Amino acid sequence: MQHEFTIQVSPEIAADLDRLKDYLAHKNEIPLNQIRHIQILKRSIDARQRLIKVNLKVRIYIEEDFIKETIVLPEYPDVSSAPEIVIVGAGPAGLFAALRCIELGCKPILLERGKDVKSRRRDLKAINRDHIVNEDSNYCFGEGGAGTYSDGKLYTRSKKRGDVYRILELLVGFGATDQILVEAHPHIGTNKLPGIIAAIREKILERGGKIYFNTRVTDFEIKNSEINGVTLLNGDTIATNKVILATGHSARDIFELLYQKKIEIEAKPFALGVRVEHPQQLIDQIQYKCEVRGEYLPPSPYSIVKQVGGRGMYSFCMCPGGVIAPCATSPGEVVTNGWSPSKRDQPTANSGIVVELRMEDFAPFSKFGPLSGMYFQKSIEQRAWQIGGETQRVPAQRLVDMVAGKKSIDLPVTSYKPGLTSVDMTTVFPEFIHHTLQSGFKAFNKSMKGYLTNEAVVHAPESRTSSPVRIPRDWKTLEHVQIKGLYPCGEGAGYAGGIISAAIDGEKCAEACIATIKPNTI
Repeated sequence: MQHEFTIQVSPEIAADLDRLKDYLAHKNEIPLNQIRHIQILKRSIDARQRLIKVNLKVRIYIEEDFIKETIVLPEYPDVSSAPEIVIVGAGPAGLFAALRCIELGCKPILLERGKDVKSRRRDLKAINRDHIVNEDSNYCFGEGGAGTYSDGKLYTRSKKRGDVYRILELLVGFGATDQILVEAHPHIGTNKLPGIIAAIREKILERGGKIYFNTRVTDFEIKNSEINGVTLLNGDTIATNKVILATGHSARDIFELLYQKKIEIEAKPFALGVRVEHPQQLIDQIQYKCEVRGEYLPPSPYSIVKQVGGRGMYSFCMCPGGVIAPCATSPGEVVTNGWSPSKRDQPTANSGIVVELRMEDFAPFSKFGPLSGMYFQKSIEQRAWQIGGETQRVPAQRLVDMVAGKKSIDLPVTSYKPGLTSVDMTTVFPEFIHHTLQSGFKAFNKSMKGYLTNEAVVHAPESRTSSPVRIPRDWKTLEHVQIKGLYPCGEGAGYAGGIISAAIDGEKCAEACIATIKPNTI
């Protein structure tokens, strides 16, 4: 016999299955010796009150044995001789589009400008240690895209995008822990993601798909408003009338190419700001309202949103127990982002703190048309590089000093490996962004007492929150509104915001594309 219960217990009970068993037996008047297994279905932490609780959804097996269900991957057929679909970009959108193509009987040809996950590590080391930026292989470009060497967050606020649980199950099938099916805010961790990405690659190749690394697309062949092929950096052309464009939010050369070829794109608002690092212990004290977190609670995250002078200011991609990384994609720019390992066991916590931008903010760059937001973004990144000393050293300031408008006399060592340069942030940002950040941090401190401290260090800029353009597509066919056979996809096209939503959009685009090849398949 099985029974499901939703309960709220202390962290100590939630962490100990024997104590949880005793609690459930007593609360529900079930003889202890009749409970053979407790399966935790969902778990979340409620830290709103001083007494912290853990919300659990559990299934109790009473005088019935528990048989663990194994996540089984779909039956992927051999597609070696199947109709071909070219996918540009091997991030989450591109990889999951490729898997869906195989599942539905088509052969994906995956073109990735960067290197495989293992080879990318050398280029990440070069940017961290030697300040050398490889334009095709970095934290944003390469197998797995920007998600591979990120925190690996697997939650999305939008439940209307598609089947979130299906994507989570696929990730488990490729090697992720099954705890991502349980946690309210699941993540995989930077140390675990590369192995999962490599397993996806092997499955694609095993079933007849093709993947080409170090293969940058430089042109699109178009005839009579229909895609006819893609041209590569080496001059080769791949003939095709089906292209899923999943190049990510930092593929500025692709945005430039579309604009030059008069393929319709649109400027899109995004958010931009800084990345702030605190001691993790301080964030724990604020969030858990205790001096020491203890062994039963994970490093605390935080999420905060404020309206400042009519603009939104909010935390973005918060990384408990994580580090800040250099994420430039071209020489002559500085960009920050954050990530955490699976255990989130680093001594610092960091988060992007970003300001909502509007279309009118891009007016000084209006000559670039739909690329105005991209050039606004680029101008700040280039200014940060110049101010930081024309290296990957990041412009930085202690948090209280920034709010007070005072350049920091000294800076502590932070998790950002290339190093810091003490600056006044007014030299990095336009006045309206700097003023919003100053006022917003004061408002943050009212919600999180102790947040505004000089123990915290501001790193600038956090600028790649989402794509600065949208590539318009037909809402029904998902094809570009102007070019038949071209399927804008994922974060870079403006239709996703993270690993899960990008993967879902990749699957949707693959299905829409295949529906034109095999009408009765979907």
